[in-house]
Amino acid sequence: MRAGAPSADRGPEYPPLWVEEPARRYRMPDPVRVSAVRAVLIISVTLILAMTAFLCTLAGSWFAFPMVISSVAATVVATWSVADVWVTRQVWSQRYGVVSEPSSTARARRRERRARHRQERVALRDQERIRRRGGAGRLSHP
Repeated sequence: MRAGAPSADRGPEYPPLWVEEPARRYRMPDPVRVSAVRAVLIISVTLILAMTAFLCTLAGSWFAFPMVISSVAATVVATWSVADVWVTRQVWSQRYGVVSEPSSTARARRRERRARHRQERVALRDQERIRRRGGAGRLSHP
């Protein structure tokens, strides 16, 4: 049976609605995401307060003065919340974001140092074996 052709027991087969693609950027860490969501909510409330204060001022309502005062206070809080996102991100990256991988030169030097220590241990072991057999530093006896 052809793809896309209706069958007796099922309807037509459609292509999938979406195709999963790998993310281009990694997900934000949880503390940073929490503070970012908090900042977005505070900023949206601040914008609503400022718009309400503006409209009350245009209408000449007595409610304009308290709304202006509250929108100024909300602006200070919104600025603080944005700074909180930045600080939380910096703290998280300093605590958990550093990936310490030795460079290729450090890895090669460590490998050479291990090989040198291994050769020295083998040479010491051979010297001990010769001494135990009673040889005076010679490898073979005539």
